[in-house]
Amino acid sequence: MAATASLKSSLRLPSPISDFSGAAVSVSAQKSRRSWQPRGARVQVSAAADSKNILVMGGTRFIGVFLSRLLVKEGHQVTLFTRGKAPITQQLPGESDAEYAEFSSKIQHLKGDRMDFEFVKASLAAKGYDVVYDINGREAAEVEPIIDALPDLEQYIYCSSAGVYLKSDLLPHCEADAVDPKSRHKGKLETESLLTARGVNWTSIRPVYIYGPHNYNPVEEWFFHRLKAGRPIPIPGAGNQITQLGHVKDLAAAFNLVLGNPKASQQIFNISGAKYVTFDGLARACAKAGGFPEPELVHYNPKEFDFGKKKAFPFRDQHFFASIEKATRELGWTPEFDLVEGLTDSYNLDFGRGTFRKAADFTTDDMILGKKLATV
Repeated sequence: MAATASLKSSLRLPSPISDFSGAAVSVSAQKSRRSWQPRGARVQVSAAADSKNILVMGGTRFIGVFLSRLLVKEGHQVTLFTRGKAPITQQLPGESDAEYAEFSSKIQHLKGDRMDFEFVKASLAAKGYDVVYDINGREAAEVEPIIDALPDLEQYIYCSSAGVYLKSDLLPHCEADAVDPKSRHKGKLETESLLTARGVNWTSIRPVYIYGPHNYNPVEEWFFHRLKAGRPIPIPGAGNQITQLGHVKDLAAAFNLVLGNPKASQQIFNISGAKYVTFDGLARACAKAGGFPEPELVHYNPKEFDFGKKKAFPFRDQHFFASIEKATRELGWTPEFDLVEGLTDSYNLDFGRGTFRKAADFTTDDMILGKKLATV
């Protein structure tokens, strides 16, 4: 903890690093949410003049699952553009039969491959959407046909990533910070440039790490698998690397707030949790969320191992976090979930019910633990 405190002092973080070394949080004491409604959500509209014809690119895996529900609740006509490989709707844990029936009766589907640019242009032009939420776009070439098809588009709301920022010693990352043109997310930067060049009214959201029910990236699930198996948790370095997670429902609420918002025009917003957390702290937070005992943490030097193509840890081995001050100031958005509460929500509505996206794979763990035992 002394090392963490020293880091905190030297970085002068605007929000404190989360500390999970205190008393355990009871899972049963967490707030129950039978019907999720984010703070600051607008009153459901009934007037046709306020309703938008909205296209969501994606929408059946993670972010769009929660975003589309918010948009439908507000009276918008919502169409999901997907390849049709997954069910368009599925009832969420904690969602009543009536809520699910209401959503299912109103959501629409456009089946297609967004890489089939001629199909995209023809089908979207015929529908004439007012707003596009692009959840799964990665390259500018995927976006241009959408713009071509919708010359009267009111707003293009794009899911980018905080991964576009150039690595820096000065943190947290802010929206005006330098970006990395060689980033693996460079296509998202090129998309923002394209939207600007084409004169589109756009808004870009840059999440850090996203977590929550239905997460298809092994973020909290990676920790839950090891906690459930009663295994030590291997963590690279000293474990005091600082990172940041944002709950998917908070992200969906932010996407909802930029819709038709003049303060969001031609703007970028970082969206994540209010606090930062160390790798060690995250492991402890996951344990508290799932009601597990204090985890055994094993630190290792990644340079001593050749993991091949396997990923030994779900986060980049560096400090990585961003300021959400602009979103709170300009949009009036604040995260609803603190980290332990959000992880508890994820555990109770997903992993704790026996559902997960990827089976446990402890191959790299065994390499690390085997070497540690050999050197004892």
